[in-house]
Amino acid sequence: MTEAVRQVLRARARQGSTPGNRSDDARVALVIEGGSSRGAYSSGMTIAIEQLGLLPAFDAVYGSSAGALSAAWLLCGRAESTQHAWWDQLIMGTTINPRRVLRRQPVVDTGFLVNTVYTEILPMGFREILDNPVEFHPLATDALTGESVDLRGHARDQAGIQAALRASTAMPLLAGEPIMVGGRAYVDAGVSESVPIRTALAQHATHVVALRTRRGDEPAATPPSGGERLVAGRWFARHAPGAMDPWLRRDVLKAEEEHLLATHPATLQIRPPVGSPNIGRTERRPRLMRAAVDTGRQAAWNELAPCVKDPG
Repeated sequence: MTEAVRQVLRARARQGSTPGNRSDDARVALVIEGGSSRGAYSSGMTIAIEQLGLLPAFDAVYGSSAGALSAAWLLCGRAESTQHAWWDQLIMGTTINPRRVLRRQPVVDTGFLVNTVYTEILPMGFREILDNPVEFHPLATDALTGESVDLRGHARDQAGIQAALRASTAMPLLAGEPIMVGGRAYVDAGVSESVPIRTALAQHATHVVALRTRRGDEPAATPPSGGERLVAGRWFARHAPGAMDPWLRRDVLKAEEEHLLATHPATLQIRPPVGSPNIGRTERRPRLMRAAVDTGRQAAWNELAPCVKDPG
């Protein structure tokens, strides 16, 4: 399974081929798992891909939630240069602030992150993303239907990319109300598809590299507890009624994703190694966040360096 992926990446890297100029008929997808602060792991993995010069070997990058943010930074060539945002106390402390719940404000401020950090503090290369021949597929969950939706068609300019990133990361309860894109309301991609494997396969991916934010030894997802149902159920009923069903069935959906990843004939999964720290959704301690980025980078480097001629 994994060697088939390495073979096509190795061949493309040696040929220097890019989308639209391939000698094979494969469609190689990079899928990036979300998980809010856990996304530091998969962000580090994208740094390794950038350092190894492997991005052109992919045809498309799919991102869910924090995975969509990491995908965007990779596609504009700034994954490594902006990695410190994960442990920058001003950025993380303003983006994630549990005390705001006392003022009935969102704990996670994606508006500050996408509309201020990504334009004024650490400008994102929106033009580079749009011009990159490697496709960008940010996912989100339709608030009325509960379906996983690929927002690629809306990410046609800077404003569209920003809206898609906010929609993909609009965590229920924690990030405020759903985000409107193209006249429809969306919530976090992870509600319906935390690892964007179903969408990638539906769009004819033949080979998959999956950047994971969960270790292989972590327990399987469980259904929401009674307390979660009581608190979050009210929010869903008011703001995203269609997304409640996939949220309630999150254990089933995640099990389906794991099955697809485990059984697809050409899939390489890269995970944080056993023993890596547990990172909560709202973690922001600089030491832990930096360690997660470094751990993710090393894990991906170990798996992908053999795919290039001279990894250095």
